[in-house]
Amino acid sequence: MNAMTQIEIETPCVKLCVVDPDTGFCIGCGRTRDEIGAWLALSAGERHEIVLGLADRLSTLTQRKRRRGGRRGRLETLDSEAV
Repeated sequence: MNAMTQIEIETPCVKLCVVDPDTGFCIGCGRTRDEIGAWLALSAGERHEIVLGLADRLSTLTQRKRRRGGRRGRLETLDSEAV
């Protein structure tokens, strides 16, 4: 094992990094660019405060801007638009 072990820091990232220009929120996790950039430097308390507000932020995004669940979500969207 390496003498220098990296401390694992929890992150809300879901690897869907697209920032909505209207709100400034990432459509994957709900964080702002500044929050994403500073994440590793933030204290555990600061990260916790941000995480508490992410669900509310994501709920403000319109349906077309939300994460859709990959291929399955895209197919569901196409099916609902065809009706």
